[in-house]
Amino acid sequence: MSFVVAIDGPAATGKGTIANLIAKKFGFLNIDTGAMFRSVTLAMLRKNVKIDDKKSIKELLDNIQIELIPKDDELLVLLNGEDVSKEIRTKKVNDFISEVSMLPIVRTKLLNLQREIANGKNVVMEGRDIGTTVFPNADVKIYLDASAEERARRRVRQNAEKGIVSSYEEVLESVKNRDKLDSEREISPLRKADDAILIDGTSMSVDELAETTFKIIEEKFNKHN
Repeated sequence: MSFVVAIDGPAATGKGTIANLIAKKFGFLNIDTGAMFRSVTLAMLRKNVKIDDKKSIKELLDNIQIELIPKDDELLVLLNGEDVSKEIRTKKVNDFISEVSMLPIVRTKLLNLQREIANGKNVVMEGRDIGTTVFPNADVKIYLDASAEERARRRVRQNAEKGIVSSYEEVLESVKNRDKLDSEREISPLRKADDAILIDGTSMSVDELAETTFKIIEEKFNKHN
C-alpha cells in the first residue's frame, strides 16, 4: 500500500525544502519533479537542441538517465551519471525551463517516469501539476503560495548559499515570467486542485511551514493506516 503527498505551487515557495523535511520526518521517498525537468532542460542546452526540433528531443529523451539520490541533507541530481545538482539551478536553465516544461513529449516522458518511481511506495512529490495531473488521487494535496516579492528574496538567498550570484530585480522578473508561463501553458497549467489545501507562506518561517504541513499529513496518514 502506498501513500502519496502532492505539493504544488509557483516557483520559490519553499516546495523543495518542505518536501525534503516531510521525507525525513515520515521516511517518505522525495521525488523532485522540478529537478527532473531541469535536467532535461540542461541536457537540451548542452546539446543545443532547439525547442521545435522534435526528432532531436525524442532521441535525447530515449537516451537520458536521471537519478535522484538522497545524501545527507541534500538531494543529488545525476544526469547520465554526472552530478548536476548546482548546474540545473543556474540562470540559463531558469530562462529555458518553462518552454521545455510545456513540451508534450517531455511531460509524457517524465510523468511516466515519476509514476514508475512512486509505484508502491510512500512518496512526497512537488511540482506544478502533481495534484492535478500526475497524481490526481493523491492522499494529501497541498498548494504552497507566497507573494512574488517574497519568493524572489528567497531565491536570491538560496542562490547565494549555493555560490550563485543574482540580483533581486533580475530574480523577481524571472519569477513573474515563470508564473505567467506556467499558468498560461496549454498542457497541465499551474493551478490549485479543487481538493488541495492552500497554505500562504509569505509571512511564515520554514519551521512554521513545516509544522503546518506535518499536522495535515499526520492526520491523513494515521487514518490511512
